[in-house]
Amino acid sequence: MLQGKVALVAGATRGAGRGIAVELGAAGATVYVTGRTTRDHQSEYGRPETIEETAELVSAAGGNGVAVRVDHLVADEVRSLVERIRAEQGRLDILVNDIWGGEKLFEWNKPVWEHDLENGLRMLRLGIDTHLVTAHYALPLLIERPGGLLVEVTDGTAEYNASHYRLSPFYDLAKVAVNRMAWAHAKDLGPRGATSVSITPGWLRSEMMLEHYGVGEDNWRDALAETPHFVISETPSFVGRAVAALAADPDRSRWNGQSLSSGGLAKVYGFTDLDGSRPDAWRYIVEIQEAGKPADASGYR
Repeated sequence: MLQGKVALVAGATRGAGRGIAVELGAAGATVYVTGRTTRDHQSEYGRPETIEETAELVSAAGGNGVAVRVDHLVADEVRSLVERIRAEQGRLDILVNDIWGGEKLFEWNKPVWEHDLENGLRMLRLGIDTHLVTAHYALPLLIERPGGLLVEVTDGTAEYNASHYRLSPFYDLAKVAVNRMAWAHAKDLGPRGATSVSITPGWLRSEMMLEHYGVGEDNWRDALAETPHFVISETPSFVGRAVAALAADPDRSRWNGQSLSSGGLAKVYGFTDLDGSRPDAWRYIVEIQEAGKPADASGYR
């Protein structure tokens, strides 16, 4: 579906970014994958996943994966990245801003005066500034051809986040801002023939989440004994398939400025998670988990 298309997935080392990159590759795209951890250099995360692994997974899925180490807070590195894409491909059709890196910085249920200030401000730089820096340099290339797609990845739909406090003033602001950012970019991109959306996965079975519960993808249901509502969780491939479906939709401009979810788009485009289900996490969270009902994904996946 995306043969001949060029994508940049910024923040593709692991998690949703990796899932999105691989599914774009499975649809035939050339995918530049960026991050700070390579086989020769590890970021402060101290995680084993690398951008080279992601690029190899993209190629194995049927696309062309290109790994480039980039710190998206460093303007010169982002500028050089876009110049390389221009020189090598002459185009950019899809930009996915999934840059984050704040999992080890936020402190749940602490007001601003109790939360570590340095960590909180660093979280905002990682979750907001990186997206703006990348958009600044990459969007001029994306709008050179009509039909470009910008996807801003966040946590929570605009509707959900508008009425729910995300348990840390810094985390809350970072995730709400990305939804608004996509809406704002839509005002500039729409008249130039491009589309901007934000997207959120549901409860993501990322590498870090699986490790937290001491399970793997093959036995993730073992975590339900400790956390029953984990039953609604999804793989990174699910949001990846959502982005691939958006990118392949010739009428994608209908979504311009909207806040989307993997589960919501699955209903429209008909794709499934790896197990054949369609988890609708955000509806489940409100109607089952927050309503105090027993964990039961019947009718939600």
